[in-house]
Parts: sequence; C-alpha cells; structure tokens
Amino acid sequence: MTYQPTAISNNLGKLPRLPGWVTSGRVETFEAVAFRSGAALSVLDQLVSDPKHGVPLKLLANRLALSAATATSKLEGRLAREADIRDAYHLTLPGEARGPDGDLLAFWRGGACQRSDGIGEIADLVGADFARDVGVWLDVGLEGARTHGPLAGCVCVLRAVLETDDRAERVACLLSDIVLARALNWKQVLPVTAQRLTKADLRDLTAEGQGAELAVEMQILESIEATVRLARDVARRADALRSVAPKLRAKGSEAAVDLFLTEDAVAPASMLSPRIRGTSIPMTSRAARRFCDRLVELGVAQELTGRPTFRLYGIAP
Repeated sequence: MTYQPTAISNNLGKLPRLPGWVTSGRVETFEAVAFRSGAALSVLDQLVSDPKHGVPLKLLANRLALSAATATSKLEGRLAREADIRDAYHLTLPGEARGPDGDLLAFWRGGACQRSDGIGEIADLVGADFARDVGVWLDVGLEGARTHGPLAGCVCVLRAVLETDDRAERVACLLSDIVLARALNWKQVLPVTAQRLTKADLRDLTAEGQGAELAVEMQILESIEATVRLARDVARRADALRSVAPKLRAKGSEAAVDLFLTEDAVAPASMLSPRIRGTSIPMTSRAARRFCDRLVELGVAQELTGRPTFRLYGIAP
C-alpha cells in the first residue's frame, strides 16, 4: 500500500514565534542586545518549557548537539563536516573507538543530557584538567547573568575558561550553555552558544574587552533566534510523525517512532535491530529497513546519507 506524504498539522500554527522586530535590523548596543535577547529567550522558554507545544526536547537537544559539534570542530581547527561527525558517532560499533569527530559529538550529546544544576557529572564530562575549576567558572557566569542578564553571564564564563586555556573552546561553550540553562531555570541544557562563534570572536574576547563582548553576545543572540525557529520546525515535524503512527502496523512501531522523536539520526541495523534501543522489543534487520522506508514514503522521515548501505534516517526537515 502507498500512502500520500503526511501534511504538517495546521493546529501548530499557534506555536510561539519571534516577533518581527526581534529579528529586523542589526543590534549595535548592549541595551539593544539585552532587550532583543529577552524577547527571544521568552519565546524559546515557552517552546521548551510548556509540553503543550509538543517540542520533543531530546530530539531538539541532539540536533543542537550535532550543530555544536560541527561548529566546535571549526573552532578547534579540524573543520569536520556535519555528515562526517554524525557518521563517526552513529556508525561506530559498540566498543570501538569513535575517533575525534565521534568523540566530539559524544561530548556535546553528553552535555545536552546533563541536568543544569549538577556539578559532578559536568566535571566528569570536561575532564580532569578542568574539573576542579568548573564550580568557580559557573559561579562567575551566574553572577554575570544575575547582574547583567543571561548573555552577559555566557560571556563571563567564556572569558573565564579561555583565559585559563585558550584551546578549551568546547568546555567554554558548554559551560556557557549551562549558565544560560540555569539563568532560565531549564532542566535541559541546549547547546546554543557555539553555533555561530568564530575563533576570532573568542580570541578577541580575552584580549579586547567590551567591543568583543558585544560581538559575542550578538552571535549568541542570533543562535538563540535560530534555535527558536528550529524548535518550531521540530515540533511540526514531530506532530506529523505522531499522526502517521496509527498507520504503522509493524510490531514495535510505537517504540520505533519514539526513538525517532529522541534521536537526530537512527541506524536501523543497530538501533532498531535486533532490538529497538531502550526496549526489549525485537525487530529483524529487514523489518527495520522496511519500517524506515515506510516513514520516508509517508513523508515524515528522510534518509540522511545518500548511500545504499550504512544508512541513517531522521525525521524530515
């Protein structure tokens, strides 16, 4: 049987959105950044904090983690492509070394899984060289957020980390994300800081002072605005996937759909077969491939690699 591609529900047209005045024109002052970031963060907070909007937070966080890993690779001078980073993580067999690209994505996915109010897990994630300083750096950022706003707090923690080690870009950006999550009382850490930053932005931050601070705040503001748009899109696509679930008659289809609503990429050979990840539900490799192809046929998923083998699938963009 062939189904028509599923249309996105019109019921999601009332999702919170950025007002036009937030994204129009360039911001030139700290006051303008603070004003516009307040509006953007208010919209993002509604999307990620109110379940009625249907934003799948784990999926959103994992998509942001992949983008953050790609951006951090550039900051660290490796320039790995998003597709290569995704493959290195998702196609490495358990027990095998992922390599630097896969490890970088593992770092960001681990960061996105952290509770924003934890310290021990964060210290373990950033490694022994930085573990003892994590609490101090976070306190610096949170004090900046308390006195001058969330983005100022992000800048404070970025500078504090990079003044200690100018090669610790991934640690600095993760702690900035944690400061942002704590300032907004989010339990979920969203990797937004690294998305648009450049090596020059961070180098200037430790050398020049206020001019560089404004530039970094502007970049983080743009990333927050992009995250709002991504959250809205992910909510719409997730709604479309949920709507076709009753048409999927394969055994374990409900659990498989749930996996697609948490993972940015699904490898049918390892994540759906021989058992659906996180469950005891069996699925053969043939059934897993057919299930993924059916989602593509329904217009709610896409194949991500363009390869005939070693394929990865994710919800449609």
